Amino acid sequence: MKSEKVVVENLCKVFGTSPKQAIDMLAGGATKEEVFARTGQIVGVHNVSFDVREGEIFVLMGLSGSGKSTLIRLINRLVEPTVGKVLIDGRDVASVPRSELTSLRRKDMSMVFQSFALMPQRTVLSNAAFGLEVAGVGRKEREKRAMVVLEQVGLAPFAQKLPAQLSGGMQQRVGLARALAVNPSLMIMDEAFSALDPLKRKEMQNVLLDLQREQQRTIMFVSHDLEEALRIGTRIAIMEGGRVVQIGTPQEIISNPADDYVRAFFEGIDTSRYLTAGDLMQTDAVPLMNHASHIDASSVSQALNGSADYAFVMDQERKIRGFVCRDAVGQASPEINVIECIQRTTPLDVVVSRVVASRAPLPVVDADGSYCGSVNKTNVLKALTRHRGSHV
Repeated sequence: MKSEKVVVENLCKVFGTSPKQAIDMLAGGATKEEVFARTGQIVGVHNVSFDVREGEIFVLMGLSGSGKSTLIRLINRLVEPTVGKVLIDGRDVASVPRSELTSLRRKDMSMVFQSFALMPQRTVLSNAAFGLEVAGVGRKEREKRAMVVLEQVGLAPFAQKLPAQLSGGMQQRVGLARALAVNPSLMIMDEAFSALDPLKRKEMQNVLLDLQREQQRTIMFVSHDLEEALRIGTRIAIMEGGRVVQIGTPQEIISNPADDYVRAFFEGIDTSRYLTAGDLMQTDAVPLMNHASHIDASSVSQALNGSADYAFVMDQERKIRGFVCRDAVGQASPEINVIECIQRTTPLDVVVSRVVASRAPLPVVDADGSYCGSVNKTNVLKALTRHRGSHV
């Protein structure tokens, strides 16, 4: 289990002159609307607790006014909390002195905004190196480091151009490069791609996912777009009225939406695209038999249990060695057929192509190769019917 990078505990933010009155009303079950009607205090965030693990993309999503942008600003302390704690690497951000907070923002925390916020008179290279310049890094060193990240985001040939000479998508890549150049342990991205057209947006999501596969940074990503959240998020927190109503992996939220508010986000979305082999597999559909130096027809017959057509052959470490089929029952030395396993995290489109090409069910394995279930044509078809039938 990866360690916790960010821990948020019972975090509240009330904007106004009498926050205690608002907090007491909220504790008594009042909504943010009721608090505003009676006191004039605006509830930004109420009683939010969660953790963000090292190396994950944690997406905060919700409709406008749900509190997600306020929550992000509490985490980097652009906004002071009314109640609660924000721990980054064990340090309470709400209690550190300003000088330490400035250092934290410069070295450990980078932000990427919806507006590209580039300096128009500076070149792409100079913009990308700006955070390092503020941190006091010499020109030669900062430009060298900035060129490395411009290479990573595909902008090295444009290093001497001005922002106005770039498309919107390329400008957002400069913003991403600037955030990466300081080599932050935590990146905060607030609606970073929402100003882009759909094609450019998907392109930037791909850039982020490619970088994440290589670098495994901790990223908090704010979005109001469920498809974006499902596509890039390791886990998603959905907010409503200043509260977090559900946290889970994309698959957990698709399979078990917490309430009608969460369910409404799925309208018109084909959620089957976000299913993996782990979501589709059955744990007891294919019999198992232990691997041995000699497998005879009776042991195959016993494993098939009278009705199954296939059995997986498994060693003592739960690794799949192959499969035997019913044809082998009449053979003196039954043959173990080679079969390729499929990773639990394999996306649906790959699962479908593999299942269609295989005469036998496919074994599904964990990251360490241990057997955990099987997928076949029937259960893939059922899953597709269930998810697509309810969303199109």
